[in-house]
Amino acid sequence: MRAAVATTPQAAARTGRVPARSITVSPQRRLVTVRAVEAPGYESPPLSEEVAAKIEELGLDFERSGLKYLSNDARMRAMDRKSVKFEKTKNEKCGSHMWSDVSELAQLIRDGKTKWEDLDLDDVDVRLKWSGLFHRRKRTPGRFMMRLKVPNGELTAAQLRYLGDCIAPYGADGCADITTRANMQIRGVQLEDADRIIAGLQERGLTSLMSGMDNVRNITGSPIAGIDPHELLDTRPLCHELNAAITANGAGNAALTNLPRKINIGLSSTRDDFAHCHINDVGLKAVRDPASGEVGFNVELGGYFSIKRNVVSISGDTFLTQEQVVPYCMALLEVFRDHGARNDRQKARLMWLVEAMGVDAFREAIEQRMGQTLRREVHVAYDDVWARRDVMGVHPQKQPGMFWAGACVPAGRMHTADFYALADAAEKYGDGTVRLTVEENVIVPNVPEAKVEALLADPFFQHFPVNGGNLLRGLVSCTGAQFCPLALIETKNRALELVRQLEEQLDIPSLVRMHWTGCPNSCGQAQVGDIGLMGAPAKLDGKAVEGVKVFLGGKIGENPELAKQFEAGLPVEHLLPRLKELLISEFGATPKGQAEEAAAPAAATGAAA
Repeated sequence: MRAAVATTPQAAARTGRVPARSITVSPQRRLVTVRAVEAPGYESPPLSEEVAAKIEELGLDFERSGLKYLSNDARMRAMDRKSVKFEKTKNEKCGSHMWSDVSELAQLIRDGKTKWEDLDLDDVDVRLKWSGLFHRRKRTPGRFMMRLKVPNGELTAAQLRYLGDCIAPYGADGCADITTRANMQIRGVQLEDADRIIAGLQERGLTSLMSGMDNVRNITGSPIAGIDPHELLDTRPLCHELNAAITANGAGNAALTNLPRKINIGLSSTRDDFAHCHINDVGLKAVRDPASGEVGFNVELGGYFSIKRNVVSISGDTFLTQEQVVPYCMALLEVFRDHGARNDRQKARLMWLVEAMGVDAFREAIEQRMGQTLRREVHVAYDDVWARRDVMGVHPQKQPGMFWAGACVPAGRMHTADFYALADAAEKYGDGTVRLTVEENVIVPNVPEAKVEALLADPFFQHFPVNGGNLLRGLVSCTGAQFCPLALIETKNRALELVRQLEEQLDIPSLVRMHWTGCPNSCGQAQVGDIGLMGAPAKLDGKAVEGVKVFLGGKIGENPELAKQFEAGLPVEHLLPRLKELLISEFGATPKGQAEEAAAPAAATGAAA
């Protein structure tokens, strides 16, 4: 038997859960009730003489730096001359002032004391990312994308209307995207409005703080949590509790803003793995312990995509009770913060630390932080093969007489009127809430059976089709060159046009998941698609043109696999014929009218006989 690790007051303070109280949910935020969360109280570790001397040598303001909550070892590595430039930037700018930067700059512009042209954009472009503001200087100068935190992808009608209000003043520049983390990004934001938008988000139970830079990204769960007939548990409470602990209830938590790199966390409640745990840094997969019948989570670690490496997660050889999820994740973040690499950003994601330490040592480091011993992974054997379900369309819930409607949002793009209309539809047909999916679509839950027919006939659901085509339903796209400075190609608009042409020309018998991503960072997750398209250099008639790499064979769900590169350097002008070929040869598509033409000679032969 392994010895238990002694519980310490510091470890107890990190649990992040207060089981005696619950959050009061207002009428305008009718989300699931979750237990209240008190963000862990962090103290700055005492400075060693060596660290203090180094800080003085570099002339850093320690209290306003990103060094305050790091261990002394991590501080020295962050300040080492071999550390990457990004670490030096965090040392200087990632401090207690982060959350006030937005309001101070916005007020200066509103008061006319500072003009946009007078700002140091190199400074602004970095500092504001901690508050979720991303300046798209190359594509839309003076306009920001604001990334939110939407735990488990759950939004209310009131929140949707507010998001519509946020982008309405910006006209054609204002739009929004559902992301591959079941999150929302709003576009067109001007700096002088940003602090007021953030305040409005927080009043409505949302936040944009800690959604950029080296932070934890949106916590994903199941888009049909709480209504799924096959779920082992409802992931929503844990997603909300974890988000609250990490972000100090949306107010910002400086102790966790200076990780070595970003972290993705996903919670899966069924064998479908709607959260895509295999490509998350931390994947928690619900299982029922065959011995005790208890539902908990097996831990997977290290999945991620990057320019240099694409890898699926590995077993963390750990089983968590539901009560251990938040403390475990908080302790893991501290271990990653204090021990992760800071001298090479290509080797700073969680997988590199797990591989360097080994799974057992990594688990033991977390146990030490938690002050308790963790169980090893629970092994569950299944005697069948589980096909991942398609949540689009109308499906019965576990609540008798209730249904959910999965509606396709073409390429995840939404405009002001869409937010208002979706809010109206959620209240008219459901319970006033919606769910976002990692496939960039929406779900309207809790629709009474008597309202299903009216929902299907509603004009709104012609625009966001409940029964979309087999390509449109599976379409996922990153932002692309329309807004993103890193993208090598335009993605969303091109993808929609190609899907339109392909569905006009082909009969496609089943869902085909086509993922578009503008660059090798793979925000559009090309490696998980049945067909993946990644922006890449290409030549046509000897001239450089927009091109793609083509990937085939990505599998998601119970036995996931990453897609393999099939072709490189394909000019986008050749995409339509090549995709037609692939859909016919690999996915059983047939040209429109072919079936009728084949049937006609047979009918004629029968008549002659």
